[in-house]
Amino acid sequence: MKKNWFKVLACLLAIFVLAACGKSSSEASKESSSSSSKEEAVSGASQKTYTDPSELKDSYDVIVIGSGGAGMTAAISAQEAGADVAIFEKMPIIGGNTSKSSGGMNASETKFQKEQGIDDSNDLFYEETLKGGKGTNNPELLCYMVDNSAEAIDWLDSIGITLSDVTFSGGFSKARIHRPADGSAVGGYLVDGLYNNLMEKDIPVFVNADVTEITEKDGQANGVKVTVGKEEKTISAKAVVDAAGGFGANMEMITEYKPELKDYVTTNHEGATGDGIKLAEKLGAATVQMDQIQIHPTVYQEEGKAPFLVSEAIRGEGAILVNAEGNRFYNEMETRDNVSAAINKLPEQYAYVVFDQQLREHSKSIDTYEEQGMTVKADSLADLAKEIGVSADNLEKTVENWNEYVVDKNDTEFGRTTGMDRDMSKGPFYAIKIAPGIHHTMGGLKINTNTEVLKEDGSAIPGLYAAGEVTGGVHGSNRIGGNAVADIVIFGRQAGTKAAEFAK
Repeated sequence: MKKNWFKVLACLLAIFVLAACGKSSSEASKESSSSSSKEEAVSGASQKTYTDPSELKDSYDVIVIGSGGAGMTAAISAQEAGADVAIFEKMPIIGGNTSKSSGGMNASETKFQKEQGIDDSNDLFYEETLKGGKGTNNPELLCYMVDNSAEAIDWLDSIGITLSDVTFSGGFSKARIHRPADGSAVGGYLVDGLYNNLMEKDIPVFVNADVTEITEKDGQANGVKVTVGKEEKTISAKAVVDAAGGFGANMEMITEYKPELKDYVTTNHEGATGDGIKLAEKLGAATVQMDQIQIHPTVYQEEGKAPFLVSEAIRGEGAILVNAEGNRFYNEMETRDNVSAAINKLPEQYAYVVFDQQLREHSKSIDTYEEQGMTVKADSLADLAKEIGVSADNLEKTVENWNEYVVDKNDTEFGRTTGMDRDMSKGPFYAIKIAPGIHHTMGGLKINTNTEVLKEDGSAIPGLYAAGEVTGGVHGSNRIGGNAVADIVIFGRQAGTKAAEFAK
C-alpha cells in the first residue's frame, strides 16, 4: 500500500503546530486599549445613522471594505493603533452576515468559563475544531484563533460587548460558545455594540459605497475606486483591509464550486456575493478551499417566507430534532455537516426542532422566531404532534425517553453528551420545521496570521489585509458553530492592527 506522503507531511505539520499552540490565554494576551467606561455599547443602537458622502476625504491611512463584524472590528482596532480609518459598505445598512448570526462566539480559557467552573483548554479547542474541519484547517491560522480567543472576549467586554452566557455548540465537548447574558442573538448584539463604538470614536462609515477596485502602485495596494451615489471616486490609502464577506448569496459562484447545491436556499444576506474575493484576485491574490461551502441543518424555509436560521444554540440548550414520525433520528449536537446529512437522508428531508417553555424562557432569540411566525405552539405534546402532523404516541415517547436520558446523563439511542442540562417537561411545547440550507462559505482569500493577503507563491501583497468570511483556511472542510464570530473578531482585530502598523 502506497503512502500519501503529502498527507503524512500535512499531519506532521499539524502535530508540530499543535505542540506550539495551546498557550494559556494569559500567555497569548497582549495589552489592548480599553474604554474608560463600562457602559453597555449596545444600548440605543436600533436607529443607525451613517456618514454623509460630502465628508468623504481624498485619502485615509487605512480603508476597510465591508461593515460586518470583521470590518467594524478592524476599523476600531486600526484607530486604536493610531490610524485615520474609514469604512466603505456597498449595502444601505451595516452588519453583513454578522447581523444574521444567532449563536455566539467560541473561546477557550476565558474568564467567563472560569467563573462558571468550566474546565477548558486551548489545546482541546484546537483539537476539536481540527477534527470538525476534517483535519483540513490551516494549522497556523487555527492556532492563532484559538490562542487569542480569550483575549478577544476580554477586548469585547472592555468596549461594552459582554458575552458571558456560556453554553454548548455542536462538535464540542466543553461549554465554549459565549453569548449575550440575556440569551439574545449574538449578531444583532455584536453589530449594535461595534456600531456604537464606531460612532463614539468618530470613525466614518459610508454606506451605498460600492468598491469596484483596489488600486495599486508598484505591486502595493494604495487605495480604492468607490462608487458613492452615481459618482466614482479614487480614494488613496496606505493600507486596505478587505472584509467584504463571503459568497453565500451568489448562486452562480456557489454552483460553480458545488453544483449539487443548486436548489438550496441560503441564509446569507443579499450582499454576500464574493466581491471582496474578486477584487483581491485582480491583484494576484490566491484563494483556498473555495469548494468548501457549509450547509446548516436547521433553516426555516416555508414557501412564501424568507429562509431563517434557527440557532444551533437552541439545541445546545436542550432542544431535540424529530422526524415526520415524531422520533429522534440522530445526535443533535454532532457537527453541522453530519446533522445536515442525517436530515437529508430522511425520506421527507426535513425535521422539527422541538423544545419546551423552560428553554423558551431561557433563550431570548426565540422571540424573533415567534415574530417571524416560525413556531408552532401547543399546551401538550399530543396537541403539538397534531399541529405538526406527527404521531402523538411517538412524540410523547420520544420526549419521555429524552427526559430519562437527561436525568441519567446518558443518551442510549444516539450518544449525545452535551446540551443535556434541561429536560423537556414544562408546557407549552414548541416546534419549528427546518431543513438544511446554504450558510457559510469556508473558502476564500489565502492569508497568514498577520492577515496579509498572499499570492500563489506565498508572498504577501504589500498593503493588503483581509479578515472574516472573505478569507479561507481557518475552518477547513466544516465550520463549527460559534467559530465564525471568533474568526471575525480575532482576525478583524489583527487586520486592523497590522494595517495601521503598515500605514505608519
